[in-house]
Amino acid sequence: MKLRTKYLLFVIILHLIALVLTYFIFQQNKIYFIVSEVFIIISIIISWNLYRQLIQPLKSLMQGLDAIKDRDFNVKFLPTGKHEVDQLIDVYNQMIDQLRTERTFQQEQHFFLEKLIYTSPTGIIILDYDEHIQQINPKATQILSIDEKDLISHSVNDLPDYFLKHVKDLRSGETKTIKLDGATTYKLQRAQFIDRGFSRDFIMIEELTAEILAAEKNVYGKVIRMMAHEVNNTIGPVNSIIQSALKTDPLWEGHHSDPLKDALQVALDRNQNLNLFMRNFADLVKLPEANKKRIDLNQLIISVSKLMDIKASEKAIKITLEINTEPFYISADEQQMEQALINIVKNAIEAVGGEGTVKFTTHIKTRQLVIADNGKGITTEQGEQLFTPFYSTKKDGQGIGLTLVREILTNHGFEFSLKTTAEQQTEFTIIFNKQGK
Repeated sequence: MKLRTKYLLFVIILHLIALVLTYFIFQQNKIYFIVSEVFIIISIIISWNLYRQLIQPLKSLMQGLDAIKDRDFNVKFLPTGKHEVDQLIDVYNQMIDQLRTERTFQQEQHFFLEKLIYTSPTGIIILDYDEHIQQINPKATQILSIDEKDLISHSVNDLPDYFLKHVKDLRSGETKTIKLDGATTYKLQRAQFIDRGFSRDFIMIEELTAEILAAEKNVYGKVIRMMAHEVNNTIGPVNSIIQSALKTDPLWEGHHSDPLKDALQVALDRNQNLNLFMRNFADLVKLPEANKKRIDLNQLIISVSKLMDIKASEKAIKITLEINTEPFYISADEQQMEQALINIVKNAIEAVGGEGTVKFTTHIKTRQLVIADNGKGITTEQGEQLFTPFYSTKKDGQGIGLTLVREILTNHGFEFSLKTTAEQQTEFTIIFNKQGK
């Protein structure tokens, strides 16, 4: 029962009792009856005034509470002139002002947070209470190479396989670094925030490629320079002594086939090979800044294919071209790009082994070059190690070829990837920027 109803019921019952009592008074003394009736009328008037002064303001405040429930913080009340009621109204108005200020602040903060998430260079995936994707920013969709509509309201387990295997076991507060296609390195981090009293998770995907490459190059650059310095300081004097000994004829008079002389020649040749070996490493560190010019990629591909055709034909491998007749201009250092393409084709030929194909395909609209081979492919473990300095799947490999390719393409600002897309179908994709147009 409402307070207003209780009050009216109480007043009515009280005055009915008073009227019954006045009836007995009327029988004894009419003057007392008239006086009592006057008091009852005055009581009714006072009760009605109290109802208007107390119940009506409370009714107005209830309307204010209904406005709060509807999140309408613009309803305020004017003073009534009654001290106690005006105090209540003043507290209510102050509360409404504070709520309106807080809502404005939260809206501005929410808008800023939404803008920050949307423009963030870090991929962000926000999950709901059921581990379904509620929000995903453009950077995350770019990294995952999937449309936002295909992810919203789906389980986090619907992420692409290469992310799924790393994300599904990632607990809140944990961080993991993964490498995709051997070229791009990402840091995955899962954390929590409180939303309306409940804990929710979000996943951050941060690209670390540039930082990792810079750190790696700094480390292996120091090692290579130190090795080259020590080897050159040793090989130079030793070769000089050996050559002097071999050219001193009196030492070999009467010796038509001296094992010592043959051994010295072998040592000299081996030193020359070691010197060449170290020079290859030094070239990786001393790679000059790209001298970019406007070149036709198609002509460069034709030149590289002719150069590598002899090596490919020795293993019954055919190099095919699927390029446009119109020029495909890019801004690049021609010598460095030629070296990068040679290394890519060389690796493709070695992956095929024999009786296969290496195919060049250009896409002018998307500005892409794809070099595909039908070799044995790349395993998941190998894919995570590709482009890592000194890593090679060959027994006698130095791990320089793809590292040099990585350095050249990175210095040019070209995106690239190497992955097996299907059985006996491995593709090296290079995405060129628009500077060459």
